[in-house]
Amino acid sequence: MTYKDLLYPWCIVRPLANLSTAPLDRFRSLGDAEARLRVLRRLMPTVTHKIVFDRMEPAAQPENPSDSSLRPE
Repeated sequence: MTYKDLLYPWCIVRPLANLSTAPLDRFRSLGDAEARLRVLRRLMPTVTHKIVFDRMEPAAQPENPSDSSLRPE
């Protein structure tokens, strides 16, 4: 996940038939996501959309930076 994705943790998703989800858009604030969801519900009243908080932690850094396998050659 990129740093930009970390800045936009609120996501509108559309549930799919195979129990997965399709992300539609990402937002910085819950209020922005709710406003967009209201518009989507007016434009597509038969389609289900949900707001999720998709906060993933950055990738873990190696505990021992002196590990020889991680040094560039």
